Amino acid sequence: MALDGVDLEIGVGSFVAILGPSGCGKSTLLRLISGLETPTGGTLLVGGQSPGQASAKPQVAFVFQDAHLLPWRTVIENVALPLELRGRSRVDARRLAEKPLADVELSDAVARYPDELSGGMRMRVSIARALATEPELLLLDEPFAALDELTRQRLDERLRDLWARRKTTVLFVTHSLSEAVFLAERAIVLSRRPGRVVLDRPIGLPDRRADKIRTEVSFARETAILYEALEEHGAREDARS
Repeated sequence: MALDGVDLEIGVGSFVAILGPSGCGKSTLLRLISGLETPTGGTLLVGGQSPGQASAKPQVAFVFQDAHLLPWRTVIENVALPLELRGRSRVDARRLAEKPLADVELSDAVARYPDELSGGMRMRVSIARALATEPELLLLDEPFAALDELTRQRLDERLRDLWARRKTTVLFVTHSLSEAVFLAERAIVLSRRPGRVVLDRPIGLPDRRADKIRTEVSFARETAILYEALEEHGAREDARS
């Protein structure tokens, strides 16, 4: 059993970070919400319906740790793909793909192929592809984990800005305490497997967050609170990320 007694309600338009030791069920929770896995017990509702129902709302998009771009399609063709799969014409899908690419500042890369992009750019394409369908719920499973620290911080800033403008409901799995504190309005800490909620904390920082906030005392205080929750439940090695 990956999760045990997880009782959460996620508000529409909120940004929630999920932390916990490796193997505690963080990714499983996202897969359950997305409908990729079926719960063996309990009740899970997304927009008032079970995720597996064809008519379930809201529309959900999933961004994985690997960008999973199709190497034979250009950037704009990759972003347009989910729109094409929904019946949009090729021309219409590419037109609609321009906006999410602009949102992630990749309008100048539309004709490139994935092997011509840096890791950070590929992840931005993946996020643009997820946003192309205008989802009401965006699930991100450690999307920046493989990137260097500076690239990761820049993408954190872009993602936070996108959320502030779009107010899409976001669930963001991460092992990084500083990433969770910078991005989220609320942080959920899970225990070791089977994952249980051991901390559910609103992040006490202002809505407007520039990168320099990472050096402030309030940021350090929030990070320390999350670290202590992880350490208390046997996740010390993860808490140092």
